[in-house]
Amino acid sequence: MTVGDIHWVELPPSTGHEQSGRRPAVIVQDESHAGMLPVVLTIPLTTASSTLRFLGTLLIQPSAENGLRQASVVLVFQMRAVDRRRIVDRVGTVSAEVLADIFAALDKLLGR
Repeated sequence: MTVGDIHWVELPPSTGHEQSGRRPAVIVQDESHAGMLPVVLTIPLTTASSTLRFLGTLLIQPSAENGLRQASVVLVFQMRAVDRRRIVDRVGTVSAEVLADIFAALDKLLGR
């Protein structure tokens, strides 16, 4: 796994507004530094454009590079650690520009 890769992830059942189920997610953890951890930091995607009303979201369009079939919203505010066994097939990768936008949104959420 590489930072910026999009993988299918099996998120466990949840309550409230947390994402759950099988969905694509962007990998944001650097494996060269944290590859021995049992979990991986991911950011889930959704096709629900209504989520763009929340802070910490970013719309990305499908491309050959990212492998998405539909416009998707990166839910940066829902970043979570996921057990490695829940991360399955690679879909594609986000562009360097989108990855920079993801980290900029994360920085804003963290007050950096």
